[in-house]
Order: sequence, then structure tokens, then C-alpha cells
Amino acid sequence: MDPARPPGPRGHWLMGNAAAYEKDRAGFLRRHHRDYGDVFSFDERIVFTVDPRLAHQVLTATNRDYVTEPAPFAGSSAPGDAGEAARPWMRARRVLRPAVADAAPMVTGMDGRFVAILDDVLDRTAGREAEVLPLMLDVAGRAVAELCLGEDAAGVPDLLAAVNAALLPFEDAGYQLPAWIPSPRNRRFFRVHRRTSETLTGLVRARRRAGAALTPPRDLLDVLLAAGPAMSDGAVTSALWTVLIGGHGVPAAALTSVVRELAMRPDLTAALAHEAARLDEAERPGGGERPGGGGRPGPGRGTDGAGCPRARLPLAEAVVHEVLRLCPPAWTMTRVACAAVDFGRWRLRPGDEVLSIPYLIHRDPRWWPDPDVFDPSRWPAVRPAPGTYLPFGSGPRRCLGAAAALRQLTLAASHIARRFHVRAPDAAAAEPAFCGRLAPAGLRAAFHPVEP
Repeated sequence: MDPARPPGPRGHWLMGNAAAYEKDRAGFLRRHHRDYGDVFSFDERIVFTVDPRLAHQVLTATNRDYVTEPAPFAGSSAPGDAGEAARPWMRARRVLRPAVADAAPMVTGMDGRFVAILDDVLDRTAGREAEVLPLMLDVAGRAVAELCLGEDAAGVPDLLAAVNAALLPFEDAGYQLPAWIPSPRNRRFFRVHRRTSETLTGLVRARRRAGAALTPPRDLLDVLLAAGPAMSDGAVTSALWTVLIGGHGVPAAALTSVVRELAMRPDLTAALAHEAARLDEAERPGGGERPGGGGRPGPGRGTDGAGCPRARLPLAEAVVHEVLRLCPPAWTMTRVACAAVDFGRWRLRPGDEVLSIPYLIHRDPRWWPDPDVFDPSRWPAVRPAPGTYLPFGSGPRRCLGAAAALRQLTLAASHIARRFHVRAPDAAAAEPAFCGRLAPAGLRAAFHPVEP
């Protein structure tokens, strides 16, 4: 065991590597991966890894040897204390997991609503060019709010939009001012955080006062309130907050990347539309028009609870997998060591941070043939080794809603291709932006409805 730190760039004598990293994050990581190998130090506290085995090791040891990165202003407690603080969320995960599985009635029941939300948002553009990411944030916000809160979701998507805007400055910056400094971004964050927490707490208390949660549950709030032993209002609110934030920005970033690929690849879009039309035709009773559909392509019987749409839309699912490989929204994943722990040839200290880099792992020719080529045909034949494909993370903190997200992304890719001509002349120039979540920067597109 070599106790020394992994090698890494020395950086500026005062600023270290912060300025170079902020100027070009992807270029910085590529350059130093080439110069130092799969593990390299950023400074005395932070280590990067592009080794899938180490990434998998760290992610699967989370809650034991590591904890997740704290949220802004989460406090300066020791990593061990942070692990203890995660216990309520881990319990909430166990309560929620059956409800958000791919074939769970609550998830399949959202299929039709998700497609309706997607149509509503894109139809409002009336074929005019618009920035795609805000549209997809609207779609994701409305969908996750309904999944969590059902009929009580009104106003919550707007709060999610405000939270997203308040968090962006922290995701873009490589440093964080102390909470006691009344900077504009700090004040804005606390204001939005307080308003959102108060709203969610009010909804939790009102639902609890209304009596026992319905069986079967209508939404995730019902699931949490039905847990035994009972969860406190604070624990339920915190769980809702986590699901809402996780189901907002990340899916929106992935949807934006899906739109970019559809805009750049008309032949692929046509193939997706054909796949969707075939499914629609095969499942249309008597070959007639879908009841109530008015001629508009529908999500198909396989997407309204009778089966998994991914099994019936293999090309759409392959497109989504390839988008998530080349442009994973969670392009880095941070874990903090709770104690001294072995990390390859090195020994990490308590409080050291490990940043695994799925963006580079997913583009490494050792694990992926022609890694920079967008090739949906590699799926589903490919069986990625542990740690080589991490769009949803791994281990005990793997994204709780991974199955539901993959389901909705597959539906979206298929439905947009079937329902719209996507025009984005500058799609190729909309390179991914490397900040909190990876998404095409400034992508603008026009969604022209296909004539029925």
C-alpha cells in the first residue's frame, strides 16, 4: 500500500487547480487523465477516478465507508455524522422502492399523464423555436410533482423551477461562500428553500389530517404516510423534497439530450416514428382509431399499465441508453470518506472526497468500442461490466427512480419522434455544458406537429 497521495497537477501557487478546472472542466479532466492515469489528485482533499472498478467500489461502499456529497449549507458535521443523518432517507427509500419499480401500478399509471404533459408543453410552443431545457424542466417538474403529490401538486412545479434557478449558481461555481455571508445567491437560496419546505410541510400535514392514506395509494405521499412505524412530518417532507429534486433536473437534462439527437438524426427519428406507429397499430382494437384519440398518436396499450413500454419500444430504449452513455446528466459523482479507507494503491483520510467521472468512463475505448460514436445498435447486446455504465449511479444510493426515469425517457423519445418534426439548425453546436448536470448548452428547437 502506497500511503502517498495519488499524483496530480500542481496548479497555481495560490489558486491551485480551481481556475483551470472552472475554465474547461471536461478538458481539464481529459488532460490529466491522460497525464496521470485513472486516479489523480485535484488538491490535498479531492481525488478523481476514471477507473470503473474503483468507482464501483466507492459507490457500493456508500453508507458504510463513504457518504454522499452534502447539499449547499447542509452543515459542517463530520462525515460519520452525515452517514447517521442519511438513515431517515434510507428508510424512506425502502418504503418507496416498491412504488417506483418499473411495473408498479403508480408508475405505469403515470404513462398517459406523462405523454399528456409532454404534448401540452410542446404544443404551447406552436412550432416556434424555443430553448429546450426550460421546456423539459417544465415537463419533468409537472410529472414528478404529480407522481409525488397527485391532485395536491398544483404550484409545486413552479417551486421546483425556483429551486432549480437558486441552485444553478452553486452548481456552476467551484466554491461556496459561507452561509452567514448575505450574498445575493445565498439569500435567494434560503428564501426559496424556506418557501418550498413550508409548502411541502403544509401538504404533508393537511394530508395526514384528512385521515388514513387511501389503499391503493394515489401517490408517493400516500405511500410515505402509510409506512409503519409512522414517519414524522419532517421525515416525510424531507423524502418528498429529495424525490422532487432528483426527478426534476436530471430527467430534464436527459430529455434535452434526447431532443438534440433527434434533431441531428432525421433517419433515426423516422425509424423511431415507424416503431411507435407499428406498436400503435398492433394494439389498436380492430385496427380502428384509438378511442378518444382524435387521430393523435397515443402512448399505446403497452404504456398505460398493461406492460413495459421499453420491451415494446426497443429502438427507443436503445436511443435513451446511448444518450445516457454519451451525455450522462450526473457526469460526476461525489462521495466523502467517513474514515480511513483503502482506495486502490492509496489510503484516503476521513473527509477526503472521491469524484468518479461517468462521462469519461462511458467514453473509454477499453470498455466501449468506438466510444465517441452515437450507436444505439450496441444495445441491448452490450452487457456493461460493473462500474462502466453509471447513468443512475450504483450501490445503495443508486437513483431510486431509475426504472421510472428510463421508462419515461423511452416514452418521450418515441412520442416526440412520432408526434413532431424537430427542427434545431444549431443542434450540433449545442455542446454539453459541464456544470451541475450535463445537458446541451443553449439548445433551441422548434416542434412542428405531424399532421395526423
